[in-house]
Amino acid sequence: MSDSILLTRDGALARVTFNRPAYLNAMDFEMGTRWRDIAHEVTSDASVGAVILDAAGPAFCAGGDVVAMATSGAGGEAVTATAHVIHDGIRTWALSDKPIVAAVQGAVAGGGIGLMLSADYIVASDAAKFVSKYANIGLTPDLGVSTLLPAAIGQRRALQLLLQDRTLNAAEALDWGLVAEVVPVADVAGRAEQVARFWLENATAAFGQAKRLVRVGAHRTFEDNLADEAATIGARFDTEESRLRVAAFAAASRKQSAR
Repeated sequence: MSDSILLTRDGALARVTFNRPAYLNAMDFEMGTRWRDIAHEVTSDASVGAVILDAAGPAFCAGGDVVAMATSGAGGEAVTATAHVIHDGIRTWALSDKPIVAAVQGAVAGGGIGLMLSADYIVASDAAKFVSKYANIGLTPDLGVSTLLPAAIGQRRALQLLLQDRTLNAAEALDWGLVAEVVPVADVAGRAEQVARFWLENATAAFGQAKRLVRVGAHRTFEDNLADEAATIGARFDTEESRLRVAAFAAASRKQSAR
C-alpha cells in the first residue's frame, strides 16, 4: 500500500495525512490516485463521523508535482487524466456528508489551495502562507481552485491571488475568509482535533448534512435546494438522536418559560 497519503482511524474520527514531506506534499500521479481512492473509502463508510485533513512536514501542500510531471515524459493528455482523478476525490470529499477540518501548518501553493478547500473548516498556523504560482510557470488553475477559491473569498479577491504574484500570510487569509481560524503552529493539530471532536460529541450526522446542503446547494436551483432541505430535516427528525435532542430542548425551553 502506498504511504503518500496516510489513512488512520480513531473510532469515528478518520485522519487523512499528506505524506510526501520531502516534496512539500506535492501530488504526483500515484498520490492523486490514492487521494481519490481514500475519498471514496472514507465517505462511503457509515462509521466515519468526522475527518481531519493534515500533512507531514513543514508545508501543507505545494499542489501538483510539476517536476514529476515534467520528468515523467507524460504529455498534456496524461496531465488532464490525472487532474480528472484528483478532481474526483475533491468532488467526493466536498459533496459528502462527512464534516472535514483541515489542519494547515505551513505553505499552501497552487492546487494545494483547492485540496485544502475540499475541507469545510480550516485551522491555519500563524506561519501559513498561501500563493497561486500557476501563471508563473505558464499553467492554469486546477484541483477545484477556479471554483472553490472564489466561493470562499469572492471572485475579485480570487482574481487578485491568481493574476498577481501575491502571497497571503495567515492574518490576510483569515481576513479574506480563506481560513476559519489562525493559531500558533504548535496548536494547529490540537485545535483541528478539537473541532472534529466537537462534531463527534454532538450531532455529527446533522453537521455533515448541513455541510452537504451548503456544498451541493451552490450548484442547484433554489427550488431543488428547498426540496432537499425539507427531505433532509424530515429524515433527521425521525432519527433517535434527533428525537432525544429535540425532547431535551423542548423540556429546557418549558423550564425556562416557567421561571
